[in-house]
Amino acid sequence: MADFNWLELIPAVTYYGDKPGEVATHVATMGAAGIFLCAAAIVGRAALGQGESAITPASRFSIKGFFEGLTEFIIGLSETVMGERGLKYAPLFAPIFFFILINNLVGLLPGMTPATEKMSTTLALGLFSFFVFHYYGIKENGVSYIKHFTVLPLKPAFLILIPLMLLIELISSLLRPLTLGLRLQANMMGDHMILSTFYDLIPWLVPVFVYVIGVFVCFMQAFIFTLLSIIYVAMATAHDH
Repeated sequence: MADFNWLELIPAVTYYGDKPGEVATHVATMGAAGIFLCAAAIVGRAALGQGESAITPASRFSIKGFFEGLTEFIIGLSETVMGERGLKYAPLFAPIFFFILINNLVGLLPGMTPATEKMSTTLALGLFSFFVFHYYGIKENGVSYIKHFTVLPLKPAFLILIPLMLLIELISSLLRPLTLGLRLQANMMGDHMILSTFYDLIPWLVPVFVYVIGVFVCFMQAFIFTLLSIIYVAMATAHDH
């Protein structure tokens, strides 16, 4: 039996969305999460202020301080992996992290299912990351980006091995969106199943502990997906291969 989702109360939204004119719940959930993120961005921008107040760090916990902390976290993660050039790509990685995190956390709400427990959702995210790091790899390195797939130096002694290494690297690259998507989908589906099971068996007290673990899992899965995306972009844009 399919899980109930509050969004199914909206006309044309069904769990599978397999009929003409219907929208699957995971698609509707992504839409709701997107609206929430847009609203949060507007609120965050308003809290940032204008002029000097926009560059002055928040002195206490507030909406401005909350968004500053999250932004600094993504910038710090990007710079840890990519060095100073990580700042340039932070605006790319931040939406990936927040989009996945919010869609993960939605699954913790009673009567909601996370969009990220569907392979179609996570594979789409993996494909987005896949095209992004290849795009920036080509943009930064031009035609020489192909050297990234040979691994070995282009010298006579290695010429016989280059086709084999090229094949291996191409297969590895093509599998990245699948592994990214499968890892995220499997973990979120497992987290949702565990939470539902404990809530059905023991609806008091114990689920609170499971919810805490669930929040941690939601954060870690968004973190791991974003970190791997940063690593892939860092490898693709490096100029020393």
